[in-house]
Amino acid sequence: MTDIVVTAQRRREKAQSVPISITSVSGAQFEKTGYIGLTDLQYVVPGVQYNPTQGAAFQIRGVGSSSFDLSNAKSVNVVVDDVVMDNQRDNGLIGLTDVASIDVLMGPQGTLFGKNSTSGVISLTTNKPVLGKLSGNFYGSYGERNDHIVNGTVNVPIGENAALRVSAFQQGQDGAGRYVTLNRNLNRVDEVGVRAKLLYAPTDRLELVLAGEYTRHYDTSVRTPVGGPAGSSFAPSAAITAQMAALGVVANEKNTDSLDSQLGSITMVNKGGSLHVNYQLGEHTLTSITAYRETSYVNVTPADLLPNNVSAYLPFNVGKLYSNKFSEEVHIASPTGRFFEYLVGGFYNKLNATQSQVQWGPLGGPVYNAAGVGIPVLSANTGANDPVTGKLLGNTVRFTSYNETAAVFGQTKFTFTPQLSLTLGGRYNYDWNGQTIGYFDTDPVALTGYRPSFTAAATSIAPTADFRTGRKNAGHFTYRIAPQFTISPDVMLYATYSTGYKPGGIAYVGNKYDPYNAETVKSWEVGVKSEFLDRRVRLNFDLYSSSYHDFQATILTPVSTGVGGFILASAIGNAPGLRSRGFEGALTIKPTRAFTIGGVVTYNDSKFTDYVASPTANYTGTRLTNAPRWSFTINGDYGTEISSALKINAHVDYAYRSATQTVTGAMLGDWLAPAVSNADGTKTPNASYSFIPAYGLVNTRVSVAKINDTVEVGVYARNLFNTYFSTGYQIYGNLGLLHYSTPAAYRTIGGYAKFKF
Repeated sequence: MTDIVVTAQRRREKAQSVPISITSVSGAQFEKTGYIGLTDLQYVVPGVQYNPTQGAAFQIRGVGSSSFDLSNAKSVNVVVDDVVMDNQRDNGLIGLTDVASIDVLMGPQGTLFGKNSTSGVISLTTNKPVLGKLSGNFYGSYGERNDHIVNGTVNVPIGENAALRVSAFQQGQDGAGRYVTLNRNLNRVDEVGVRAKLLYAPTDRLELVLAGEYTRHYDTSVRTPVGGPAGSSFAPSAAITAQMAALGVVANEKNTDSLDSQLGSITMVNKGGSLHVNYQLGEHTLTSITAYRETSYVNVTPADLLPNNVSAYLPFNVGKLYSNKFSEEVHIASPTGRFFEYLVGGFYNKLNATQSQVQWGPLGGPVYNAAGVGIPVLSANTGANDPVTGKLLGNTVRFTSYNETAAVFGQTKFTFTPQLSLTLGGRYNYDWNGQTIGYFDTDPVALTGYRPSFTAAATSIAPTADFRTGRKNAGHFTYRIAPQFTISPDVMLYATYSTGYKPGGIAYVGNKYDPYNAETVKSWEVGVKSEFLDRRVRLNFDLYSSSYHDFQATILTPVSTGVGGFILASAIGNAPGLRSRGFEGALTIKPTRAFTIGGVVTYNDSKFTDYVASPTANYTGTRLTNAPRWSFTINGDYGTEISSALKINAHVDYAYRSATQTVTGAMLGDWLAPAVSNADGTKTPNASYSFIPAYGLVNTRVSVAKINDTVEVGVYARNLFNTYFSTGYQIYGNLGLLHYSTPAAYRTIGGYAKFKF
């Protein structure tokens, strides 16, 4: 069995010798599953979830922050080639082309990876240029619903000391749903991108890698109506339901069609570059990582159930985000294999973001009459009235935010005997975070086709001028202690105690001024990593428990009006107590040279231990959203020669996750059950409408290839048994219950070909 090499401690090491729970997936392994995006990692690695609602974010061990607010840091740090992807909408890498490995580090990793790592890290490493070798590969596939991937990589030597590696891709799929009014596809995905790396090694001691990337993601996703029990808050009116059915859309839990008159879409463009410099100072390695990145994100999400000449709620709902970040890290690492090893360094990162949002509509009733004439007044949910004068400040809201961090960090390892060692690490961060809210007028003609006047929604009152800018500056120290004991060369026991934090900040949600506190976590983990039977069996197991204080979540919380009072609003706030605990196990068996079977299982019990958001919203004791108790994967690979020139390859994998909920609250089983009354007088809301039953997905592929792997042709099936599932639910005003779906919830069968030289 081959060794898995990871960079979990910012240097290349065998995964079996690192005292951290790690699941590592090679680029080749991920390709076999048929998935195309990093968000699909949730179907490959148990313990990883991705929440597409509330701003979208990853979770590890059930914990993650989902927020529309750019002032809020992630809980799961996505790192690509040692560069932190800290924009809330930036998932790090679109198009997993020419990827060497994806390492998922479970639990707090703030010592070496920084503040955005309170529940874990997803670290991607792309392939580096190779000196003196001309090589390349091409991959193409096509399947149902226009499912397609086309990508290629070429490695070109430039003299003796340099090489250039370029990868490009285009991929996508048509969704299973329809925009009936527009006769367009719903949930279609299109992605394109190019990445280049230039390696220059003028001496044996100096290596420079200059990298650049451009990627574009586009999809036509939107929430679609589910409805609910007639007459309940989960369902629109009977008249609207009847009109929808007459136009061909029946609201239910598998509905993926929409009658919106506007095309919902997300367009995201990422571009940036980095410079990695490694210099050998005697036996030490000095590393510098300089990076710059820009992200633009346009989210068009109409919120209607009918064509807007019949009835509309918020048909004009457009968000635009632009961000840029600069980061610099310098660290020096000692040689390994000594009694005393160390890595020390410094880090600086600044993320600037500007975000604007338009939400206009009649909040019920048509926008246009039978003659196509628009109504004279629209509500501007993203406008705000001055709290003193009552004057409308603008029909559009704009947020500008900055998140700046400076840190010093270090990690040491003492090897007392060949069997016993101790790792100690620490990091001090200082953060400058701030955000400003402002209002301006957007010319409506481009969106509406005419020029209405606007009135702010009744609850849209802006903070006073003194409360439209806020900042929070603070420092914090985190640390890690990890003893490990090697019983034999193939069996290692370890324990880890680590702390982590996310800085506090200023949010404006619902036009309300809302400072929130820093989030901290204390976590322990004990585990064993082992190999048996001449390394034909690899077995790893760990137990963990993490306790969070002031977890940052989007909750109903009292926020200042700026004029001496408070009102309850949906905003980023702090849940005082949260706990995540469970176990993880991984087993890989290679009984013969031709066959490998393996699996990973996770049990996670994550819930709020103290979370009274208001007298009518007590979530204490409820489970975290998108956090299945059980999740596991099983995969098998078989390859054998069928002639002197050809071989056959076969792969199958199965991913299971138990039932979850996507909205914070009790899973009572009955949509219409009332809130639970608690002994302290508070109530726990009923969120049973957000229940997602357990499901499992099977992927498989079979191919014939040349012995030297230069040519491979095969067929694939993703979600072989056509298992449907929703990915999230929302109650959206008088539209009732809506949900999200994904192309992964439908069977896709196709063929592919690969070529190498």
